[in-house]
Amino acid sequence: MTFKYAFNTWVYGSFPAWLPCYPLEEVITRLAAIGYDGIEIGCAAPHAFPAHLSKAHRADLASLMQDKGLACVSLLPAPGGGMGNNPASFLTEERAMTVAHYKEVIDLAADLGAGRVLYVAGWRGFGVSHAEALDWTAAALTQIAHHAADKGIEVCIEPTSADSNLIDTAGHALALKKAVGLPNVGIMFDTYHSAYRNETAQDYVAELERDLTHIHLSDTDRMPPGCGKLDWHGILSSLKAASFDGYLTMEIGFPYRSADADWFARTALQNLKAVESAL
Repeated sequence: MTFKYAFNTWVYGSFPAWLPCYPLEEVITRLAAIGYDGIEIGCAAPHAFPAHLSKAHRADLASLMQDKGLACVSLLPAPGGGMGNNPASFLTEERAMTVAHYKEVIDLAADLGAGRVLYVAGWRGFGVSHAEALDWTAAALTQIAHHAADKGIEVCIEPTSADSNLIDTAGHALALKKAVGLPNVGIMFDTYHSAYRNETAQDYVAELERDLTHIHLSDTDRMPPGCGKLDWHGILSSLKAASFDGYLTMEIGFPYRSADADWFARTALQNLKAVESAL
């Protein structure tokens, strides 16, 4: 079994810091040259905010990825900021806007050839109970997943404990998936978030088992794998033992204005391929 590697575009695309900032076409070309198998596209300006991409532009991007041999693995909306994108918001209008935005991202994923859209389940504001927030996010995810099913796309729940206060653990994600009960709802996790809770990523792999369909890899402080404190031999060994056949997707570097995006991409790939060869 050989792993496939993908890279998330945040560090190249003004999220959440305004710099660095590169056109998506440039990012596709660079990641292909570095040696990645796939790309995960963050749906924020300037890369892939749905309203900014015409049908012709979408077709051009899909063609470029195909020409470069770079699979469009997944898309994810940008949570937070002025637009919110919180499906568990105490504002009815924000919840409705978030569902509408996710549907736009799903349509974009279909146009670009991505089979997966990631779902951040939201966060509780003041005065909102945990149970109420869970009901709201489950209702939103149900609408989103029905729309995605019509396009042949999976919606993948991500526990985001470092940034939110609702879906913090593998168990929470499993419970939300069960509450929605739709076959095109999957689960992923991010090693950065599991490390935030002082949990080992290997335990997430074991708990999620067959429900694990996607993964974000990051070392401590959003550094490339191998440049922090996490046990990458153990993480890759657990994924291999679980016969994980998705993409190992790097989501790194983006909190830093000073980030050299190419260095993050190259270093992550070199380090993990070295670990893989040693397994």
